[in-house]
Amino acid sequence: MENTKNKKGIAQKFLNGIEIAGNKLPDPFILFAALAILVIIVSAIFNMFGATVIHPGTGEELQVKSLASGEGLQFILTSMLDNFTGFAPLGLVLSMMLGIGLAEKVGMLDYAIKKTILKSPPALITYTVIFVGIMGNIASDAAMVLVPPLAAMVFYKVGRNPIAGLVAGYAAAGAGFTANLLIAGTDALLAGISTEAAQIVNEDIVVTPVDNWYFNIVSVFVLTVVGGLVTNKFIEPRLGEYKGEEVEEAVAEDPLKAGKALRNAVIAGGVYWAIILVTIFLPDSPLRNKEGGIIPSPFLDGIVPIILFFFITIGVTYGITVGNIKTSKDVGKFMAESMKDMSSYIVLIFAIAQFIAYFSWSNIATWVAVNGAEVLKDIEFTGIGLIIGYIIFTALLNFLITSGSAKWALEAPVFVPMFMQLGYHPAFTQVAYRVADSSTNIVTPLMPYMVIALSFMQKYDKKAGIGTFISLMLPYSVCFLLTWIVLILIFFFLGIPFGPGIDPFL
Repeated sequence: MENTKNKKGIAQKFLNGIEIAGNKLPDPFILFAALAILVIIVSAIFNMFGATVIHPGTGEELQVKSLASGEGLQFILTSMLDNFTGFAPLGLVLSMMLGIGLAEKVGMLDYAIKKTILKSPPALITYTVIFVGIMGNIASDAAMVLVPPLAAMVFYKVGRNPIAGLVAGYAAAGAGFTANLLIAGTDALLAGISTEAAQIVNEDIVVTPVDNWYFNIVSVFVLTVVGGLVTNKFIEPRLGEYKGEEVEEAVAEDPLKAGKALRNAVIAGGVYWAIILVTIFLPDSPLRNKEGGIIPSPFLDGIVPIILFFFITIGVTYGITVGNIKTSKDVGKFMAESMKDMSSYIVLIFAIAQFIAYFSWSNIATWVAVNGAEVLKDIEFTGIGLIIGYIIFTALLNFLITSGSAKWALEAPVFVPMFMQLGYHPAFTQVAYRVADSSTNIVTPLMPYMVIALSFMQKYDKKAGIGTFISLMLPYSVCFLLTWIVLILIFFFLGIPFGPGIDPFL
């Protein structure tokens, strides 16, 4: 009994320590503003000592330039707006969210998620919840709020423990965040940051939103099975039969014609993609390359606008049918509302763009990449073990910095160029980052949605606390992380592309 108490005490102290340390970190905007100032100071010190580096692409000797010099001050002032407006993720993500946001604001995404879970066959309820939770990231963080209570309600109505449904829904939406059958806003956001980081070393390299697509598609089905097994074989038996107070479950009424609207949206989406496919396979199609192939091609280069118009098509169709869109002005109104939700992201991007620009202009990024790669070569730590080590590092860092975009903006300028020097494709490094970041989302006390999910749980168990919640999330987190590492190894050793034309090596 004493040992158990001691273990609980140690675990609680560990979690408390993480929470205290994480809470002491500044807001992401202030964090990157501080990092930009730090780069200015470090660049001056490096320049003072005459630090130089041989550019791996051109062979030119580069001196680390001081941002605290007259030349540096000119760069800071004259490039600030271009750094912001020319930052690749800004246009990519805002364009994607115009379409996805429209579909969300008219109510289509919420309705589709709810109906998929509520109408799933009893034998497939667990796997449906996991699948929908994973796919829910197309609506960004909204799935972490929407899916868990719906899953709990469905489990309760069929006589199963509602807490098992709730934790399964939250685990899938949080830990499976990076996987999807569709190209989501996350793909555009991370690809843009990866491109900015890769071009520190090679200006010709571009990471596109589809570069991790094949891996993401496989991940959806693999994680659905793993998540379902964890729920059925471990979580539900551990919780046992639900013996709490009877809970009255209320389901909000669906809008009139919502079912018809969703059907029409599916039809419109099918017609849209049929037109795209016909265009691709036309003789001398403008969407194929000169050799008639797809990899690379204008189709892949233009995938973001193509997906944007897809979501506009289905969003407008649903909105008109259900009555939320009555005039053309409503389309612009809903798009504007979706942009309001992106305001904090836009503010953050301003600071991130300056940090990366300063890091690159000063040549510190190149110096770190080249010298870091040399150290790894000297200690012979350059194989797949390095990638696994990086995954574990990022998974642990997620306990302190929960924002996926902020963390990748912090890591990418260092690790992408460094791993490129070791021969790894930036899209492969991005895959390693994504699986690590997603897996531990659900066990860090700093994740704001954890408090919301915990409040849902306390509806069924008033004594449940954050320790209860994390103990139920940990099996999902560990199993998802281990599964993803195995999946990366399978793709790596069998030579399976991670996306169209994307192998682990450059």
